[in-house]
Amino acid sequence: MKRKDLDLEHFRDKLQKERERLLKEIDEVAEDTQELDVSASEAEDRGDIAEIDAQNVIDQTVLDTLKKELSEVVAALKRIEEGSYGICEKTGRPIPVERLEAYPAARTVADA
Repeated sequence: MKRKDLDLEHFRDKLQKERERLLKEIDEVAEDTQELDVSASEAEDRGDIAEIDAQNVIDQTVLDTLKKELSEVVAALKRIEEGSYGICEKTGRPIPVERLEAYPAARTVADA
């Protein structure tokens, strides 16, 4: 089933901008993590080392979340290319335009 009521170029543009934002943020977090690793190797105080380790855990969690979001965006772009964008993967119903505007990578209708 293909959606004819959607401006696919609009959503493609939104998703591509989101992909670029996520890639930039992933690079920034990865760079911060590398800087922390250098600081950890130079730290001598146990408190500093513990603080750096805790920040590394936080950064890794953020990085994992960003990568998951990026995966969702890339999958949505693929659905646009395949012609299945905007169709609920569970019910086969059209995903409301309002939901897609709020979360362009949506795979399902809200109640699925």
